[in-house]
Formats: sequence, C-alpha cells, structure tokens
Amino acid sequence: MLPATNHTLEKLEMLLKTAGYKVRYEKGNFKTGACLLLNSKMIVVNRFSNLESKILALVELLRELEVDYKLLDDKQIAFLQEIKQTKLQL
Repeated sequence: MLPATNHTLEKLEMLLKTAGYKVRYEKGNFKTGACLLLNSKMIVVNRFSNLESKILALVELLRELEVDYKLLDDKQIAFLQEIKQTKLQL
C-alpha cells in the first residue's frame, strides 16, 4: 500500500490535476473523506480528516474514475496503474 506521507498526497493531487480534476479541501458533513461533485471535475476532500484518510479517499476515487492516459506522463501512468493494481490484490 502507499505510505501515508505528504509526498504521497501531493503525488495524488498532481495526478488528479493533470487528469483535469480540481481538488479542494473544505469542511463538510459528508461521511467519507472525499466526494466527487456530479457533472464537474471537482473533488472535495474533508479538510478535518487525517492524512491517511485523505490519501485513502483519493485513492478510492482514482480507482473508480476513468482517467485519460493521454494526459498523463509515464511516471503518472505507472503510479495510476500501481494504484489500480493494488485493488486487484486485495
């Protein structure tokens, strides 16, 4: 699994940004660590969640999203494939 570090969170944010999504940190009463707003490419992350919860929430969303690989560089593609493969091993 991914280490729970600020660097990992930054890599996830950069991957989502390159894929065309905007990540915002807001307070809210949603139960999960993040949510994807319908019909927009905006992801809202609960800013009061701890680092591990933020990372897990973004990873779960990345596993479900259809990301255009043409927008990503080679390192980001490898990182995204690693994230998606982790689900297969569980």
